[in-house]
Amino acid sequence: MSNLRGNLQSISLTDVAQLLHVNKKTGLLNVNSGKIAGTLFVVNGEVIHAETPHSKGEMAAFEILEWEKGEFEFIATKVQSPNSIRRSVPDLLMESARTSDSRKRLRSIFPTLKAVPWPTVQGEALLQGIKIYAEDRKILPFFDGYRDFLDVMATTEQNEVAVLQAASILWDAGRLKVFQPEAQVNVVVLKTGFFKKGDHLEAPKSLEAHWRQHDPYAVGPITNVRVVWPNGPAVEPVQFVTGMNDFTLAISKDLMGSWGLHEGDLVQARPAP
Repeated sequence: MSNLRGNLQSISLTDVAQLLHVNKKTGLLNVNSGKIAGTLFVVNGEVIHAETPHSKGEMAAFEILEWEKGEFEFIATKVQSPNSIRRSVPDLLMESARTSDSRKRLRSIFPTLKAVPWPTVQGEALLQGIKIYAEDRKILPFFDGYRDFLDVMATTEQNEVAVLQAASILWDAGRLKVFQPEAQVNVVVLKTGFFKKGDHLEAPKSLEAHWRQHDPYAVGPITNVRVVWPNGPAVEPVQFVTGMNDFTLAISKDLMGSWGLHEGDLVQARPAP
């Protein structure tokens, strides 16, 4: 069993993980669900690390082990990775099943991790009359109206279930909104000159008005935007001007070059602190 491959509709990843565990195999279990790919890192039959595009460690392992469709391939090879998972395989699979049930319940409330949570009550009144654990209290300050659930997970280093569970407590109390401010915008070249430097981005006033429909941005200036370019997100200062087409974003040629963008490309943007 140096190499093993198959279809998840024929054999579950739980069975594959148990098979690798019993045979004390070392290598990479690459899994492709058809929409997203991930890897389980296996040493002497134990899963020591996992990665998906959105997460690492136990959170990634739980995500991968839930996939029911797609293909997998185990490649026997020497493994070099962080030892981020310390559970035994039986314990990991048991916790994965428990987490899967919680994840499905929470995802029925919050169907996308790209949504931004925003408490509708501020200050001490937010938690008044609510039973909430210390772990949840550490997560709530990051529900700031700018970070989406994925950002909160990355910042707090908490898994999806923990973050969504904290959000659900406020949701059940009627003290949380979720919204998706991210807009798809068309990249144009920022015109610069002797009196106009390219140290900021420009967007149309109509885009500012679009964002101000959401409570967190209704009061006070929007000074920065988070732009998702091919290699990841970046936060840059922004100025809103008249005369630009709707849903466009002007970026200097130098910045476009460093980001690998071209005029006419589409990127995702939303307000940032």
